[in-house]
Amino acid sequence: MDVEKSSSSSFEDLTNAEDTQDARDSEAVKSHAAPANVKVEDDVEGAEEDGEPALEDENECDILGNKQLIKRIIKKSPANAKRPSRGDLVKVRFTAKLDDGTVVEQEDNFECHVGDLEIVQGLDMVLPMMHVGEVSEISVDARFGYGAIGLKKDNSTDVLIPPEAHLSYEIELLEVKYEDFADLKSFEVLRKYGARKKERANYFYKRLEYNNAINLYRRALDFLDHRDGDPDAEFDKEDLELSNSDLQTLLEDRLIVYNNLAMAQIKIGAFDAALSSVEHVLRCQPNNPKALYRKGRVLEGKADTQGAIKLLQKVATLEPDNRAVQSDLARLFIKARREEHNEKEMYQKMLGQAKKMEQKTTVRQKAPLVDNTKLKLLGFLMGSILIGVAGVALYRYKY
Repeated sequence: MDVEKSSSSSFEDLTNAEDTQDARDSEAVKSHAAPANVKVEDDVEGAEEDGEPALEDENECDILGNKQLIKRIIKKSPANAKRPSRGDLVKVRFTAKLDDGTVVEQEDNFECHVGDLEIVQGLDMVLPMMHVGEVSEISVDARFGYGAIGLKKDNSTDVLIPPEAHLSYEIELLEVKYEDFADLKSFEVLRKYGARKKERANYFYKRLEYNNAINLYRRALDFLDHRDGDPDAEFDKEDLELSNSDLQTLLEDRLIVYNNLAMAQIKIGAFDAALSSVEHVLRCQPNNPKALYRKGRVLEGKADTQGAIKLLQKVATLEPDNRAVQSDLARLFIKARREEHNEKEMYQKMLGQAKKMEQKTTVRQKAPLVDNTKLKLLGFLMGSILIGVAGVALYRYKY
């Protein structure tokens, strides 16, 4: 009998009695081993029984449970290898391909902080699940990649990654480092990290992803500061000992970040937060045109049109060739006149309603006065009549 045929088949070609007897003996043995309607396989690896799912690959993980972010281990890490946590500094190697195999991204020794979106979101979510030395393939849906916008070259219309593109990454975690306060007590490190966060925030701002931009601008501010906050530092020795020029450089970088942060906050309507951001700039640079302009935008958002006009007039004085400011000023003047007209109409309506209310009140007050006069007249007549009757009665009594 051909071992590749099903044991339940009744269409086997039996050519002689011995073959028939062998077949019957074989059938009897198999009938004790498994039900007649079950297919017998020589190798159970990868087998799938009716109504049951195939065995899952232990090296593959559907992270979100919706097939939009899948991690499959290609090379396992050595035993006891470190795994990164949020905020840790990692070094990775990765290559990204489109579904047609086109390589669209490639980096060696790429450095980033976990959780700061300095790398595509899908990879940023996967990094805390990897160990040093591990190589994995990550299937990233467009939602966690470059979305509906895709990716273009800087200052160009050339498309690097098309919109709604599914990406396949091969990534290796090379190194993990936890940075303590001592690692950050350097002007070069602080400025490097601050600039990196700011540039990444600018990237998200241009993509209209304002919340991500705001978070990264705030992270940039954490680094562009000479106060390290080390709890183990001596009293009054918390600040980094930097030269005046280094301190001035960090301050200027901070003011740029505060200006950008304010603009992103304005975009989402967080006017109070934006006002706080620009005030940080104006305390150090009272005539900073960008900060004054953004404060004007904030006041406009808070319905203070006249206050916004005053600030933009000051900006126009500082930058007379700025056409954008001139255009905004013209728009604000029109808006102010419209608001003034609407305000007058509202006052006239309120005044008219007040006059009507006053007239109604006067009518109500006069009505009781008329009634009182009638009552007095009636009382006077009744009194006169009574006096007359009394006089007649007295006269008759005497005479």
